[in-house]
Amino acid sequence: MKITPYVFEAYLKCQTKCWLLATNEPPVAISYPTWVKAQNDAYCTTQIERLIAESPNSEVARSPAVENIKAEKWRLAIDLFAHKRNLESSIQAVERIPSAGRGQSAKFIPIRYVFTNKISRDEKLLLAFDASVLSEVLGHKVGIGKIIHGDDRVTLKVKASALAGEVLKITGKIATLLSQPSPPDLVLNPHCAECQFQTPCRQMAIDKDDLSLLSGMTEKERKSFNSKGIFTVTQLSYTFRPRRRPKRLAAKSEKYHHSLKALAIRQHKVHFVGSHELAINGVPVYLDVEGLPDRESYYLIGLRVKTANGIVQHSLWADSAAEERRIWHEFLEILSGIDSPILIHYGSYETIFLRRMRERYGGPPVGSLVEKVLASPLNILSYIYARIYFPTYANGLKDRAKFLGFEWTATNASGAQAVVWRSEWENSRETQKKHSLINYNAEDCEALQLVTEFVSRPLALSAGHAEQEVTDIVNVESLPLPSRLNNLETSSFNFQNLKQ
Repeated sequence: MKITPYVFEAYLKCQTKCWLLATNEPPVAISYPTWVKAQNDAYCTTQIERLIAESPNSEVARSPAVENIKAEKWRLAIDLFAHKRNLESSIQAVERIPSAGRGQSAKFIPIRYVFTNKISRDEKLLLAFDASVLSEVLGHKVGIGKIIHGDDRVTLKVKASALAGEVLKITGKIATLLSQPSPPDLVLNPHCAECQFQTPCRQMAIDKDDLSLLSGMTEKERKSFNSKGIFTVTQLSYTFRPRRRPKRLAAKSEKYHHSLKALAIRQHKVHFVGSHELAINGVPVYLDVEGLPDRESYYLIGLRVKTANGIVQHSLWADSAAEERRIWHEFLEILSGIDSPILIHYGSYETIFLRRMRERYGGPPVGSLVEKVLASPLNILSYIYARIYFPTYANGLKDRAKFLGFEWTATNASGAQAVVWRSEWENSRETQKKHSLINYNAEDCEALQLVTEFVSRPLALSAGHAEQEVTDIVNVESLPLPSRLNNLETSSFNFQNLKQ
């Protein structure tokens, strides 16, 4: 099979995706990867047209033949199809610099266009792949390539020769992978959320009860469990053993147990460790922010405040980055009008938002109540970690809120989808797109409130309540401790379950 840039890029993300693309498996239509491809294609077309307009017509060649490329006189080639052995690439653009003198070869510089403002190592490796294919055709190394990217059309020079060895290793691994009669073992990873094959792959993982379903588990940890004969979530669940923590270690952070997470999933019950209280001494203010990570900008701040008169939802919208300052100061003003506010959020995104906004536009007066509120927000995700185990494969807000019965209006609601909606709104200014984003953000705030109020409940239950009022919540300290006799009696039982 031919190794193309699409196959090469897919391998950098996931071996299974690489296999599926190479074998022409039809993808499932998902808006985010479709949007990314459309953005990149449009950006590439626009920038190439700009490059052509800046070059004399006599020096531009479109889709030139490569058979006699060394004798070519063009200075700029568009869509140059290069192929050698099992490698092929339609290089977006190639700049040719004539030889500096007799006996010296002309230099060929591949160019790749990327619409994002931030460049990852994957983009550099893709450019190095183009350079590698071109090197094969030319018969000598291509040392330099260029990536033109982002809103400001920044040019990044990449030493392709320094990445040539890594590209060679990767293409070798791809060739070995594609020579096999069957696909590689499926392993879910963070890229799945943005992949067009996410639905069938996830269903396959669920059918196999694969350990990679547990999103918090690293590859090293998964391989460690595999080396012990543990390959499924169910198998892992039988390895959990409750332990009583000595009083001298009561203040020490609890270790996260993947086996307890697996047990919660198998029993479909929330399990919690210890009897800590979640103290919210003030008025809860549930915060959720929408932004464009690639631009490091924010356009929507959602605040859900529980008052004596009911729930108040604030949706602070910015049409452009120029209005970011305005919504930040509106946010501070709202906080200053609340008696004893406690800012609550989920994950690190809002933590970064608060830090960046203070750096960009300043914060509230030193020593003020709002300054203290911003300095000590409550991250519910950090609080839950290693304390409360929901019977969900992932630990995101949506996974936990859905377990508690919450549903988003848009079935495809996600952070990636919000990026698509914002892009569509910027292009069309349709009111419906804006409403979709505001509603999605408000529902995130509502889900955050639901999860926060729920996690306050089980932690108030003491270890002595073996029979709890809520049957889907289990205090780990109420579980029987393992004993030598129990271990002997259950070893055979657990072994049988581990084999299943």
